[in-house]
Amino acid sequence: MKLTDIQCKNAKPKDKAYKLFDGGGLYLLVKPSGTRLWRLKYRYLGKEKTFSIGPYPVVSLAQARDARQDAKNLLSQNPPIDPMSQKKDNKRTAIRNAESTFKAVALDWFENQKGTWSEGYAQKNKRILEMNLFPYIGNDPIASIKPPDLLDCLRKVEKRGALDIATKTKQIAGMVFRYGIQTGKCEWNAAENLNGALRTRKTTHFAALDDKQLPAFLKALERNEARIFERTRRAVWFSLYTFQRPGEIRQAQWSEIDWQAKEWHISSDKMKMRRDHIVPLSRQALEILETQREEVKHLNTDWVFPSQVKPKNAMSDGTVNKAIKLLGFGDMAVAHGFRALARTTIRERLKYDSEVIEKQLAHKTRNPLGEAYDRTQFLEERRDMMQAWADYVDAAANHGQVIHGNFQTNMA
Repeated sequence: MKLTDIQCKNAKPKDKAYKLFDGGGLYLLVKPSGTRLWRLKYRYLGKEKTFSIGPYPVVSLAQARDARQDAKNLLSQNPPIDPMSQKKDNKRTAIRNAESTFKAVALDWFENQKGTWSEGYAQKNKRILEMNLFPYIGNDPIASIKPPDLLDCLRKVEKRGALDIATKTKQIAGMVFRYGIQTGKCEWNAAENLNGALRTRKTTHFAALDDKQLPAFLKALERNEARIFERTRRAVWFSLYTFQRPGEIRQAQWSEIDWQAKEWHISSDKMKMRRDHIVPLSRQALEILETQREEVKHLNTDWVFPSQVKPKNAMSDGTVNKAIKLLGFGDMAVAHGFRALARTTIRERLKYDSEVIEKQLAHKTRNPLGEAYDRTQFLEERRDMMQAWADYVDAAANHGQVIHGNFQTNMA
């Protein structure tokens, strides 16, 4: 007689394992531990074999019977197919499919790349994958994703008004598809066929002072009528003298300062171009660092410009820009704009070669010796240039009178 579901439920363990038969080779194996397992006995090429279907009640009686019928169908083919071998093939295919989803390929790509990124940049890329791509195409086989599928994801980002993030999402997706092609998981890059499909913002440039506005800005910075913290004010001066990117300024660490060589060595993980960079330090920049070191030495912090609230953290993003705004120049300048000011003034007023300036800005330039020598290229010329620029900034007010003041005062 065929089994009933009640019999399967009520099957109690005994001292020895026993079988409850349903017919056609299907039976329920009840073990002394109480575990109940579906088994199918069959013959393949004259040899008796046993096929494991799964545990009860995870696999119901009806599902076990369906598995028995599927096995019979395989055995009835010409030539017959071994159900056990087919199950192994199906498992391998499922594993391959799971490893070939967009999410699996993307995570593999991410793990391979994250060692070359800063922690913040890696987190940003991971967040874009998790928010903008995985919920929609993450479980799809990467080989099956077509440009319209990816475009649907990007349109969702556009609808949030995040046009720049939509473009960045497309770029990341493109890198994942390229990695998929390289690893044999897909044959085309769905992102490459979406050029021009996304809305873009009108290109805007960072607000920057010109050299005619510099004297007024320096006077305002020196008077400090806005009552800016001295630590922040030094960060503004240091930004002017070194014209590095705001992220590099606020994340400067004491371990990066070579006092003997009078250089600031920035590691590649903090740099936009992911290359080590050297900033020769002028006399004025070193004065700021010396005063800053004296102020923060009791805080036991690694940061040159630590947060006023949490000294164990770096100064927050936007602090220098806020100070510039408080000085009354928020519509004319941001910290990043100091780079444009220095670039233009050094070239036009101080007459330094553009290649030397671009190298100090950490822009990509022609280097016949290769990237390994990039950080030291034109180093002596850059050292002279940085001192000349600091002297120019210092003398920019009152017809050449040096206005660089005493940084050891407390907040006004």
